[in-house]
Amino acid sequence: MRLSQLFIPTMREVPAEAEIPSHILMLKAAMMRKLASGVYIYLPLGKRVLKKIEEIVREEMDRAGAQEVLMSAIIPAELLKESGRWDVFGPEMFKLKDRNDREFCLGPTHEEVFTDLIRNDVKSYRQLPLTIYQIQTKYRDERRPRFGVMRSREFIMKDAYSFDVDWDGLDVSFDKMYDAYCRIFDRCGLKYTVVEADTGAMGGKDSKEFMVTSNVGEAVIAYCDNCGYAANEEKAECTVQNTIDEEMRPLEKIYTPDVKTIDELVSHLDVEAERFVKTLIYKYKNKVAAVLIRGDREVNIVKLANLLNVSENDVELADEETVKKVTSANVGFAGPIGLKDDVMLIADAEIPAMRNVIVGANETDYHLKNVNYGRDFKADVVSDVRKVVDGDKCPKCGSPLKLDRGIEVGHIFKLGTKYSDALGANYIDENGNEKPIIMGCYGIGLNRIAAAAIEQNHDDKGIIWPMSIAPYHVIIVPVNVSNDVQRDLAEKLYDELSKAGIEVLIDDRDLRAGVKFNDADLLGIPIRITVGKKAEDNIVELKLRREEKPIELKYDEVLGKVKELISENM
Repeated sequence: MRLSQLFIPTMREVPAEAEIPSHILMLKAAMMRKLASGVYIYLPLGKRVLKKIEEIVREEMDRAGAQEVLMSAIIPAELLKESGRWDVFGPEMFKLKDRNDREFCLGPTHEEVFTDLIRNDVKSYRQLPLTIYQIQTKYRDERRPRFGVMRSREFIMKDAYSFDVDWDGLDVSFDKMYDAYCRIFDRCGLKYTVVEADTGAMGGKDSKEFMVTSNVGEAVIAYCDNCGYAANEEKAECTVQNTIDEEMRPLEKIYTPDVKTIDELVSHLDVEAERFVKTLIYKYKNKVAAVLIRGDREVNIVKLANLLNVSENDVELADEETVKKVTSANVGFAGPIGLKDDVMLIADAEIPAMRNVIVGANETDYHLKNVNYGRDFKADVVSDVRKVVDGDKCPKCGSPLKLDRGIEVGHIFKLGTKYSDALGANYIDENGNEKPIIMGCYGIGLNRIAAAAIEQNHDDKGIIWPMSIAPYHVIIVPVNVSNDVQRDLAEKLYDELSKAGIEVLIDDRDLRAGVKFNDADLLGIPIRITVGKKAEDNIVELKLRREEKPIELKYDEVLGKVKELISENM
């Protein structure tokens, strides 16, 4: 392809909304353009990258025995109401009605549609196991689209679903998909970590996320160097860190006028934050829960929602009126003693091990000192509801955990019978008994793979594409197209590489060499061949985008070297 004919409206200035390298470079390198908030148009180079990723995903899914289908992006409301998920997604689901007032949504995911297909067409154990997948656009009305395609309202996903007769069969299907995912991300040139994850709105038993490590990732990963334990922040188990071995002291009420926050209390009472217990009031499904957590900790909303058996979207901090109603005090003075009877009291797992803590008195301008679990109050539920922090003990081996940031590019679930039970997807076994089909679910974000690859492969000049997903493998840059010798040798190389099946660009634009080199670096093409002053001797320069120094080659050495480099880096 000739750059003079290629539609690549590169940018020198980037919109202020582009905050992270992948977003900035996808705009500057003319991979995409914004249509609306969280909605993008993919230009020729961006489309080629997505196509490369799609081909890798498809090859590995087919290799693992999965079969491709294509579902509708428009899903009838009846299916999601049948599974109970019509309201679970909340405002993130795009809902619409047809001219007959029938309700639909734009598919945020497709568990119900796949399950419906199977329940209608699979009746016998002889038809199982079966894994089917699609590559299609999904829609989620993100509250705050950001970071380009990292959190967009429209994205391309490969979602697969396995159907088995029992849990042992699901384990086999799950392991096949796990291996396929590893091959996909390896081939895409990504450095990734596999972590335990929360199943979220998808439901099910076990799940694992494939996280590309990146300091701009929105997910937090907790991992242990000693035993290999790894989990995302939503799933990471928090163990009780320390127990305080001291005598219980007499309960004491203390005057704390206008002292509401932990920071204010620390300053006012000259006591460390870890000796306080916060009482946070939450609303969920027209109910109220009070969560007790150490003063220097944060509540993990996903863990809390799972404990309450509701969606994360259904849990929110209570408003001032509700706090006053259940505590009989202003905001900032809530505590576990004397709450209204209809409030569920939830204590983080650390709370029973603490001694002589300070809590709100449920009385404006007062706190209680020397409060102890068991003697002064008891919770309805004691559970791990806090966020993991750096240095927490590993739940597997006790070594210190470390935290890192990551970008989720893949997620696999053991759904079990969640959807087959809800939708009646059953099969007849060899004894003539009807049983529910055991399901698995496996998703990959194609757009995110492209963005994650850029996050891990860029410099201050531009993108550095892994060979396997680069839009083109080679770019030929004649330094001076007005020079007949340089132009003719560049054209000769272009023809030879093209005939050999190599994906090659030629920068035939009549521009300064510096502009061409800058564009080549911005676009991130893995191999650059420069045709300059030594063209008269049939000598060119070959430079890998990842390396600083070029090498000189004679014309008749170029094709072989290019083939070798492509093969080595694929």
